[in-house]
Amino acid sequence: MLKQLIDDGFGKIEDYNCAEKIIYGANIVYDLGLSDDACKLLAGFGGGAGIGHLCGALAGCVAVLSSLYVENNAHESDRIAKLTRELLEEYKQKMSSIDCSALVDLYRKPDTKCDSVISAAAEVLDEIVEREGIQ
Repeated sequence: MLKQLIDDGFGKIEDYNCAEKIIYGANIVYDLGLSDDACKLLAGFGGGAGIGHLCGALAGCVAVLSSLYVENNAHESDRIAKLTRELLEEYKQKMSSIDCSALVDLYRKPDTKCDSVISAAAEVLDEIVEREGIQ
């Protein structure tokens, strides 16, 4: 699903950052129905919000989970908190960190940039969405 789209090079022509690749790609594969303006809200989360903190791909994944599993607001249920924790814990187990700076040091390559980091985030998200279903 999303991982395959990312692995096939989605977002390279558009020069999307990590967060944008996730949100725009998820909008397509999960049929989120988000406008381009809604997707643009994730643009500033690339590069760990520009300061190397939470990986922008993961910020994009949290936004996707919110779009899929929050009806009105997060306080109505603990589902979004549970799924977000699961996403971050699974990703950290897989990649050793959720911190952009650490991930860049470990995985960024001159030719492929952070493709492996984004692909791993998409894979974890795909697993959750496949299990939980699209609502």
